[in-house]
Amino acid sequence: MDKNYNRNRITYGLLASVVIGIGLTVRKMAPWMPDWINFWIGDAIWAVMIYLMLAFLLPGWRPLKLALFALLCCFAVECSQLYQAAWINAIRSTRFGALVLGHGFLFSDLLAYTAGITIVTITEVWTMKKD
Repeated sequence: MDKNYNRNRITYGLLASVVIGIGLTVRKMAPWMPDWINFWIGDAIWAVMIYLMLAFLLPGWRPLKLALFALLCCFAVECSQLYQAAWINAIRSTRFGALVLGHGFLFSDLLAYTAGITIVTITEVWTMKKD
């Protein structure tokens, strides 16, 4: 029997906002953090934000389905970085464009996205079981 995964949109909207704040704070603190943290944490946080935004938009989806869709979105954005047309690079040159689209394709980013989405999915399933 399927569990009802009707998430509270207000909760997920607030969580996504908090994660965005954390991500921006981590970017500001980058000069004082170890390189290995800077290398992974931003992309993992970005993936968590994508998951939470999708949970807000699709509150009835099961966590695994949501995780796979979030991962697909993250991977699609990363692969779009292989496309280097002038118009999209102009968007990427803005602060918002850089935060949303990134700059260059890295396989390590795919691993960070996978880690972030795995952590948020496991956390969500664990907290839902407690309810």
